[in-house]
Order: sequence, then C-alpha cells, then structure tokens
Amino acid sequence: MQSRLPSHRLAGSPFRSRISALMLAMLATMASIYVAGRLWQDAENRVYLIKELDRRTGQGHSAISVDDTLKIIGCREQQKKLSALEMELAEARRQGFVSKYSSGDDGNHEKKKKLLAVIGITTQFGRRRNRDAIRKAWMPTGAQLKNLEDQKGIVARFVIGKSANRGDSLDREIDVENMQTNDFIILDDHVEAPEEHPKKTKLFFAHAADTWDAEFYVKVNDDVYVNIDGLGAILSSHLHQSYVYIGCMKSGENFIHAYHSNEFRRGHKWYEPDWWKFGDGKSYFRHASGEIFAISQALARFVSINRSILRTYAHDDISAGSWFIGLDVEHINEAKCCCSSWSSEHKIQMDKA
Repeated sequence: MQSRLPSHRLAGSPFRSRISALMLAMLATMASIYVAGRLWQDAENRVYLIKELDRRTGQGHSAISVDDTLKIIGCREQQKKLSALEMELAEARRQGFVSKYSSGDDGNHEKKKKLLAVIGITTQFGRRRNRDAIRKAWMPTGAQLKNLEDQKGIVARFVIGKSANRGDSLDREIDVENMQTNDFIILDDHVEAPEEHPKKTKLFFAHAADTWDAEFYVKVNDDVYVNIDGLGAILSSHLHQSYVYIGCMKSGENFIHAYHSNEFRRGHKWYEPDWWKFGDGKSYFRHASGEIFAISQALARFVSINRSILRTYAHDDISAGSWFIGLDVEHINEAKCCCSSWSSEHKIQMDKA
C-alpha cells in the first residue's frame, strides 16, 4: 500500500516560502535604509566640515572660478604695490619730501615768510681766522645776523662736521665758538676729513632744505668774499625758475694720475680716482665752480630725498654737477660768481679783514 504525505504539510510549503521571501525583503530594506542613513550622515558631515572650513578661512565658497582666481591674484599684486608705495612715501616724508612748514590756513598763525636764500660757508677745524675774517668782511654777527634774515631773507651759517674722535678738543673749540657766535650748522653725522668734503656739501644741502623754507641754497668756501646785496639780486632774478643751478660754469681736464711731473711726486690737488667714468675724453662735464654756487629749492629737496644714493666724487663741484646732469635743470653761467670777476675792492676788504 502506497503512503501519502499529510495534507497540512503539503499546504504549508508555499507558506514558508512566502515568509522566507518576506524576511529577505525586510532584511534588504533594512540594509538599504542603514546604508542610506550612513551615506546621508557622511554627506551631512562633509557639509558641516566644508562650512566649518569656510568659516575659519573666511571664504564664502569652497571653489572659485578661474576668472575669480585671476582677480584675487591681481588684487594681491596691487596690494603689494600699494604697500611698497606707502613705505616709499613714508620714507620720503621722513627725509623731508613733504613740506614741514605750516600752511597757516587755520587763521591762528600767520604764515612765515619764505626766505630768499640759505648760505652755507663750509669750513674746517683750525680755520678760526678765516671765519673771523668773514664775520668782519661780509657776514654780520649777533643781532645783525638775525636782521639779515628778517630784512633780506638770507640765513648765513658756517658748516662743519664732527671730529673723528668725538668730543675731543677740536669739537669743544667749535662748541665754544658757536656759543659765542651762534652761527654754525654742525653736522653730527659727518666726520671732518679733506676727502669727505663733497659729502659735507651734500649733507649741507639736505640739512638746509629740511630746516629752512627758502628759494635758494648757496654753498660758499670760507675764503670767498660775498657781496650779500649782489648775491641777493642775482638770486631774485631767477625766482620764476623752479630748477636752476647757478654758478661759474666750467669744464676742464680730468686728472687721471695721482702725481704730476711738476708736483715733485706730491699728490695732485685735482686728481680724480674715478676718472674712467667720465669717458675717453678725460674731461669733466659742465658744472659750477666750487667756490660758490646756488641751487633752487626743488633741487635741494631732490638732494635731501636722495642723499643716500647720490654719488660723490673727489671734489664737491664735480659731485654737485653729476647730481643734476641727468635732470631737466637750467644751468645759469653767472660771471659774477667767477674768481676773475672779483673786484680789487673786494679783495682788499678780505685782506684787511
């Protein structure tokens, strides 16, 4: 006899299959939900991190276009240039490029009258007799020195540096003399030495331009007689010109050897160590003789601003000429500044003094 399976067991097989499929579907759904949740959480974390990074770096976007990148680079370059210009402007102000004189527009103070000229008489240690001769001949002393400034607009001062041994007897002698006469410009940052005379002339112009508001600045040697009224008239005739260089214009041989056959092996007075810079002609360019020459305020300020880079040569007249040769400057050849134009009367007055 053939056996048969119970009817309830036959009916239960499809039911179990449906349960298994349902369980698998539920498990797959739960797995999908879990994975999606993790992905969503990771996405939220990434968004949070990006926002936090943007907040800390100060950038509104996590990515920028090429055009925006170029704009940012251009702005940064402009900022660098602006910073460099601000530094140059600050340095120029420190060195006197911007006027330090009150404009007087507030109405509380009257604008100080502009001077006609500041005269710097370059002198040295041990030349008290020369200075006293000048004081007796043409440079007033005491109250008359102040009257010269108030009435004629001319300031006159002797110019000297410091001794190599600061505070020694040479410095003390000048200090005592200055206490008696009050007519010195003492350049604290300059050491007196014959070979440093061109640098002293440069520092005088810079110091004078920083200290006094004047139309002209004049350099004079301490063995030159100056007719104050005549000098004032010469300078006044050029007040309408901004860039002028006034003196006895000359050009001459550039001595390329330190010794000359007629000097008996002594050092030649006009030897120029940098002679090769002046070309094969071995002749100097046009410049004012060093005994006396004047420059306008614009040129004096140019010297003041560029004092650290202006080259000096063996002589102050050549040095000054080299500063202005590349500028749009009018060279005024004034015969009255030449030694040959000095009258016998002026020489006699100097000799008597």
